[in-house]
Amino acid sequence: MTTRDEPFSDRFDVSGVTADGAAWLASAGTYPRSTLSLWEERPAAPVVLPCGTAFDVVSAPAIFGRRMLDRLWDEGPGSGPVAAFRGRMLLFAAPGTAQRLPSLLRWEEFGRTAAIPPLLCHGTGDAVTVPAPLGTAKSTLTSRWLVAPDTRHPWLPGPEILLWAAVRAARTAVRISIFPPADQDAKVYDVSRRR
Repeated sequence: MTTRDEPFSDRFDVSGVTADGAAWLASAGTYPRSTLSLWEERPAAPVVLPCGTAFDVVSAPAIFGRRMLDRLWDEGPGSGPVAAFRGRMLLFAAPGTAQRLPSLLRWEEFGRTAAIPPLLCHGTGDAVTVPAPLGTAKSTLTSRWLVAPDTRHPWLPGPEILLWAAVRAARTAVRISIFPPADQDAKVYDVSRRR
């Protein structure tokens, strides 16, 4: 498989999580040393981590999540860690984002958020599966880091920034049709009743 055939092959590809990034991820769990020990023995093993203390996660469909990520990097402040997992984009966010973002989305568009697909917000009481610190060829097809954690205290976007990215991504979504646009001034004749 060439890099052209791989989904999301571009500037966001990384080889893996740094030691400081792994320590930050592990700090979310109840037993951080156990998680780090597991990764030392099996660096290609994904792990389930709780949300709400070190981070929240906003999960978006892959294509829409990619549009959000592009908006964050091209027009905004950048992003925190981001992973692709089983057809979804996992955007790591500041704790509390999962509780606040849904209400901000409802308020922003007053029910006109049809262009924004449902975003799954994982916060306190939820857990997510994060990709392995070091991806393998087999795992990169289902899960991998696009922006890997590289520090013990990464910057994480809050609900307002993710709201901005979602609204911008929805507004820039390209709608392509195989049919030409209808000519509003065209005269229409009913030819079904010809004599």
